[in-house]
Amino acid sequence: MCDTCGCNLTDGNRHIAEQADQDGHTAVEVLTNLMSANDRQAEHNRQHLGTHGVFAVNLMSSPGAGKTALLEATIAALATEFRIAVIEGDLETENDAARIRQQGVPAVQITTGSACHLDAFLVHDALHQLDLDNIDLLFIENVGNLVCPASFDLGQHRNVALLSVTEGEDKPAKYPVMFRTADAVVFSKSDLLDLIDDFDPDHATRYIRELGRDVPILRTASRKKRALDGWLAWLRTEIAECREHRGHFKPVADNVASVFM
Repeated sequence: MCDTCGCNLTDGNRHIAEQADQDGHTAVEVLTNLMSANDRQAEHNRQHLGTHGVFAVNLMSSPGAGKTALLEATIAALATEFRIAVIEGDLETENDAARIRQQGVPAVQITTGSACHLDAFLVHDALHQLDLDNIDLLFIENVGNLVCPASFDLGQHRNVALLSVTEGEDKPAKYPVMFRTADAVVFSKSDLLDLIDDFDPDHATRYIRELGRDVPILRTASRKKRALDGWLAWLRTEIAECREHRGHFKPVADNVASVFM
Protein backbone atom coordinates (compact mmCIF):
# COMPACT_ATOMS: atom_id res chain seq x y z
CA MET A 1 0.00 0.00 0.00
CA CYS A 2 2.88 2.36 0.69
CA ASP A 3 3.69 2.63 -3.01
CA THR A 4 0.71 4.95 -3.25
CA CYS A 5 0.59 6.82 0.05
CA GLY A 6 4.25 7.82 0.00
CA CYS A 7 5.27 6.71 3.49
CA ASN A 8 7.89 4.21 2.37
CA LEU A 9 10.86 5.95 3.98
CA THR A 10 11.76 5.34 7.60
CA ASP A 11 14.92 6.03 9.55
CA GLY A 12 15.77 2.38 9.02
CA ASN A 13 15.72 2.29 5.21
CA ARG A 14 16.41 5.91 4.25
CA HIS A 15 20.02 5.16 3.34
CA ILE A 16 18.90 2.66 0.72
CA ALA A 17 16.60 5.14 -0.98
CA GLU A 18 19.20 7.91 -0.89
CA GLN A 19 21.84 5.67 -2.46
CA ALA A 20 19.43 4.47 -5.16
CA ASP A 21 18.49 8.06 -5.92
CA GLN A 22 22.14 9.06 -6.19
CA ASP A 23 22.67 6.20 -8.63
CA GLY A 24 19.99 7.65 -10.90
CA HIS A 25 17.20 5.14 -10.34
CA THR A 26 13.59 6.00 -11.17
CA ALA A 27 10.99 6.33 -8.42
CA VAL A 28 9.65 2.86 -9.26
CA GLU A 29 13.14 1.37 -9.06
CA VAL A 30 13.75 3.09 -5.72
CA LEU A 31 10.51 1.61 -4.37
CA THR A 32 11.42 -1.84 -5.68
CA ASN A 33 14.85 -1.59 -4.04
CA LEU A 34 13.27 -0.58 -0.73
CA MET A 35 10.77 -3.43 -0.66
CA SER A 36 13.34 -6.03 -1.78
CA ALA A 37 15.79 -4.84 0.84
CA ASN A 38 13.06 -4.94 3.48
CA ASP A 39 12.19 -8.53 2.59
CA ARG A 40 15.84 -9.59 2.83
CA GLN A 41 16.19 -7.90 6.20
CA ALA A 42 12.96 -9.50 7.41
CA GLU A 43 14.23 -12.95 6.51
CA HIS A 44 17.45 -12.21 8.39
CA ASN A 45 15.38 -11.14 11.41
CA ARG A 46 13.33 -14.33 11.23
CA GLN A 47 16.42 -16.52 11.08
CA HIS A 48 17.96 -14.57 13.96
CA LEU A 49 14.84 -15.10 16.07
CA GLY A 50 14.75 -18.76 15.11
CA THR A 51 18.33 -19.29 16.18
CA HIS A 52 17.38 -18.07 19.65
CA GLY A 53 14.07 -19.96 19.74
CA VAL A 54 11.96 -16.82 19.90
CA PHE A 55 8.40 -16.81 18.56
CA ALA A 56 7.40 -13.37 17.22
CA VAL A 57 3.89 -11.99 16.73
CA ASN A 58 3.14 -8.82 14.78
CA LEU A 59 0.06 -7.08 16.25
CA MET A 60 -1.73 -4.75 13.84
CA SER A 61 -4.87 -2.64 14.19
CA SER A 62 -6.25 0.86 13.98
CA PRO A 63 -5.31 3.28 16.80
CA GLY A 64 -7.23 2.59 19.99
CA ALA A 65 -8.28 -0.96 19.12
CA GLY A 66 -6.75 -2.24 22.34
CA LYS A 67 -3.38 -3.71 21.34
CA THR A 68 -1.52 -2.48 24.43
CA ALA A 69 -4.34 -3.48 26.78
CA LEU A 70 -4.38 -6.95 25.25
CA LEU A 71 -0.61 -7.20 25.72
CA GLU A 72 -0.89 -6.17 29.38
CA ALA A 73 -3.54 -8.83 30.01
CA THR A 74 -1.58 -11.44 28.05
CA ILE A 75 1.62 -10.77 29.98
CA ALA A 76 -0.25 -11.11 33.27
CA ALA A 77 -1.75 -14.42 32.14
CA LEU A 78 1.39 -15.99 30.67
CA ALA A 79 4.19 -14.52 32.79
CA THR A 80 4.77 -17.81 34.62
CA GLU A 81 4.84 -19.85 31.38
CA PHE A 82 6.90 -17.77 28.95
CA ARG A 83 9.59 -15.12 29.00
CA ILE A 84 7.99 -12.23 27.14
CA ALA A 85 9.30 -9.04 25.55
CA VAL A 86 7.67 -6.32 23.47
CA ILE A 87 8.72 -3.99 20.67
CA GLU A 88 6.44 -0.96 20.55
CA GLY A 89 5.89 1.14 17.43
CA ASP A 90 4.42 4.65 17.51
CA LEU A 91 4.98 7.91 15.71
CA GLU A 92 5.93 9.62 18.98
CA THR A 93 6.17 9.08 22.77
CA GLU A 94 7.22 6.10 24.90
CA ASN A 95 3.82 5.83 26.57
CA ASP A 96 3.05 2.27 25.49
CA ALA A 97 6.53 0.95 26.23
CA ALA A 98 6.29 2.47 29.70
CA ARG A 99 2.97 0.65 30.27
CA ILE A 100 4.54 -2.65 29.23
CA ARG A 101 7.62 -2.17 31.42
CA GLN A 102 5.29 -1.73 34.38
CA GLN A 103 4.27 -5.35 33.78
CA GLY A 104 7.85 -6.40 34.51
CA VAL A 105 8.94 -7.32 30.98
CA PRO A 106 11.46 -5.61 28.67
CA ALA A 107 10.06 -3.24 26.06
CA VAL A 108 11.83 -1.33 23.30
CA GLN A 109 10.08 1.73 21.92
CA ILE A 110 10.46 2.60 18.23
CA THR A 111 9.33 6.12 17.35
CA THR A 112 8.88 6.38 13.61
CA GLY A 113 8.33 10.13 13.29
CA SER A 114 6.22 10.45 10.14
CA ALA A 115 6.22 6.80 9.07
CA CYS A 116 2.89 5.09 9.70
CA HIS A 117 4.34 1.57 9.97
CA LEU A 118 7.34 -0.39 11.18
CA ASP A 119 9.78 -2.01 8.78
CA ALA A 120 12.30 -4.82 9.09
CA PHE A 121 15.25 -2.46 9.55
CA LEU A 122 13.68 -0.70 12.52
CA VAL A 123 12.80 -4.05 14.09
CA HIS A 124 16.34 -5.32 13.48
CA ASP A 125 17.77 -2.41 15.46
CA ALA A 126 15.29 -3.06 18.27
CA LEU A 127 16.19 -6.76 18.41
CA HIS A 128 19.77 -5.83 19.22
CA GLN A 129 18.49 -4.02 22.32
CA LEU A 130 16.96 -7.24 23.67
CA ASP A 131 18.52 -10.34 25.23
CA LEU A 132 16.99 -12.89 22.87
CA ASP A 133 18.44 -15.81 24.80
CA ASN A 134 16.06 -14.90 27.62
CA ILE A 135 12.92 -14.46 25.51
CA ASP A 136 10.39 -17.08 24.41
CA LEU A 137 7.64 -14.84 23.07
CA LEU A 138 8.15 -11.48 21.37
CA PHE A 139 5.25 -9.18 20.54
CA ILE A 140 5.75 -6.43 17.97
CA GLU A 141 3.03 -3.83 18.43
CA ASN A 142 2.90 -2.08 15.08
CA VAL A 143 1.89 1.53 14.51
CA GLY A 144 -1.87 2.00 14.71
CA ASN A 145 -2.97 1.96 11.06
CA LEU A 146 -5.22 -0.41 9.10
CA VAL A 147 -3.35 0.06 5.81
CA CYS A 148 0.45 0.26 5.59
CA PRO A 149 1.69 -2.15 8.32
CA ALA A 150 0.25 -5.07 6.36
CA SER A 151 2.63 -4.44 3.46
CA PHE A 152 5.90 -4.82 5.40
CA ASP A 153 7.35 -8.12 6.54
CA LEU A 154 9.19 -7.57 9.83
CA GLY A 155 10.58 -11.06 10.34
CA GLN A 156 7.65 -12.14 12.50
CA HIS A 157 6.23 -15.66 12.53
CA ARG A 158 2.57 -14.73 12.78
CA ASN A 159 0.43 -11.69 11.98
CA VAL A 160 -2.53 -10.86 14.22
CA ALA A 161 -5.10 -8.22 13.28
CA LEU A 162 -7.22 -6.69 16.01
CA LEU A 163 -10.70 -5.39 15.23
CA SER A 164 -12.38 -3.57 18.10
CA VAL A 165 -16.12 -4.13 18.27
CA THR A 166 -16.46 -0.35 18.62
CA GLU A 167 -15.02 0.19 15.12
CA GLY A 168 -17.80 -1.29 13.02
CA GLU A 169 -18.23 -4.75 11.54
CA ASP A 170 -17.34 -3.77 7.96
CA LYS A 171 -13.66 -2.92 8.51
CA PRO A 172 -12.42 -6.18 6.93
CA ALA A 173 -14.31 -5.26 3.76
CA LYS A 174 -12.98 -1.69 3.78
CA TYR A 175 -9.38 -2.62 4.62
CA PRO A 176 -8.92 -6.05 3.01
CA VAL A 177 -5.11 -6.12 2.81
CA MET A 178 -4.74 -6.02 6.59
CA PHE A 179 -7.12 -8.92 7.12
CA ARG A 180 -5.81 -10.97 4.20
CA THR A 181 -2.35 -11.00 5.79
CA ALA A 182 -3.66 -12.03 9.23
CA ASP A 183 -2.96 -15.50 10.61
CA ALA A 184 -5.55 -14.79 13.31
CA VAL A 185 -8.12 -12.05 13.86
CA VAL A 186 -9.04 -10.79 17.32
CA PHE A 187 -12.38 -9.11 18.01
CA SER A 188 -11.25 -6.94 20.94
CA LYS A 189 -13.39 -5.22 23.58
CA SER A 190 -16.01 -7.91 23.09
CA ASP A 191 -17.41 -7.23 26.56
CA LEU A 192 -19.00 -4.13 25.01
CA LEU A 193 -21.08 -6.08 22.48
CA ASP A 194 -24.21 -5.80 24.62
CA LEU A 195 -23.86 -2.01 24.65
CA ILE A 196 -23.54 -1.37 20.92
CA ASP A 197 -25.82 -2.15 18.00
CA ASP A 198 -23.56 -1.74 14.96
CA PHE A 199 -21.25 -4.74 15.36
CA ASP A 200 -22.53 -8.21 14.61
CA PRO A 201 -19.69 -10.76 15.05
CA ASP A 202 -21.29 -13.03 12.47
CA HIS A 203 -21.33 -10.23 9.89
CA ALA A 204 -17.72 -9.31 10.63
CA THR A 205 -16.73 -12.97 10.34
CA ARG A 206 -18.49 -13.21 6.97
CA TYR A 207 -16.51 -10.23 5.66
CA ILE A 208 -13.29 -11.98 6.70
CA ARG A 209 -14.31 -15.28 5.15
CA GLU A 210 -15.21 -13.49 1.90
CA LEU A 211 -11.53 -12.48 1.68
CA GLY A 212 -10.67 -16.17 1.48
CA ARG A 213 -9.27 -16.28 5.02
CA ASP A 214 -10.13 -19.38 7.02
CA VAL A 215 -8.18 -18.28 10.10
CA PRO A 216 -9.00 -18.34 13.82
CA ILE A 217 -11.31 -15.55 14.92
CA LEU A 218 -10.89 -14.91 18.63
CA ARG A 219 -13.03 -12.77 20.90
CA THR A 220 -11.22 -11.04 23.73
CA ALA A 221 -11.98 -8.64 26.56
CA SER A 222 -8.78 -7.52 28.22
CA ARG A 223 -10.46 -6.78 31.55
CA LYS A 224 -11.97 -10.26 31.84
CA LYS A 225 -9.59 -13.19 32.31
CA ARG A 226 -11.92 -15.88 30.98
CA ALA A 227 -12.45 -13.87 27.80
CA LEU A 228 -8.77 -14.44 26.96
CA ASP A 229 -8.93 -18.24 26.93
CA GLY A 230 -9.18 -18.67 23.14
CA TRP A 231 -6.41 -16.15 22.49
CA LEU A 232 -4.08 -17.74 25.05
CA ALA A 233 -4.77 -21.22 23.69
CA TRP A 234 -3.90 -20.04 20.17
CA LEU A 235 -0.64 -18.52 21.37
CA ARG A 236 0.37 -21.68 23.23
CA THR A 237 -0.29 -23.79 20.14
CA GLU A 238 1.72 -21.48 17.86
CA ILE A 239 4.63 -21.27 20.30
CA ALA A 240 4.74 -25.07 20.49
CA GLU A 241 4.89 -25.27 16.70
CA CYS A 242 7.67 -22.70 16.64
CA ARG A 243 9.68 -24.72 19.14
CA GLU A 244 9.15 -27.89 17.13
CA HIS A 245 10.60 -26.20 14.04
CA ARG A 246 13.16 -24.19 16.03
CA GLY A 247 11.60 -20.99 14.71
CA HIS A 248 12.27 -21.65 11.04
CA PHE A 249 8.88 -21.04 9.52
CA LYS A 250 7.27 -18.00 7.92
CA PRO A 251 3.84 -16.40 8.41
CA VAL A 252 1.29 -18.63 6.72
CA ALA A 253 -0.93 -16.97 4.14
CA ASP A 254 -3.06 -20.09 3.80
CA ASN A 255 -3.36 -21.00 7.47
CA VAL A 256 -6.51 -23.08 7.96
CA ALA A 257 -7.87 -23.40 11.45
CA SER A 258 -11.11 -23.56 13.33
CA VAL A 259 -12.94 -20.56 14.71
CA PHE A 260 -12.70 -19.99 18.45
CA MET A 261 -15.75 -18.26 19.86
